[in-house]
Amino acid sequence: MKRFLEVTGFLMMVFGVAGVIRELTDGWFKLLGMTRFLTENVGFLHGHEVFANIVIAALGVAILVVSDRVPRH
Repeated sequence: MKRFLEVTGFLMMVFGVAGVIRELTDGWFKLLGMTRFLTENVGFLHGHEVFANIVIAALGVAILVVSDRVPRH
């Protein structure tokens, strides 16, 4: 469980940061847009892509913090 949380948190953090970079550069870094599928296809996120990617990155950091508190079995 600990390894799953670590991998999930890391990927969410990387995808969130990559999405922020992509949005701030106006899509110049095409390969960094892993989260664009979420932000472009969800109607209420239209116009709030940077904020959504920041939230994704923050959730990734939170999951990484939680994974440190889970005992390894």
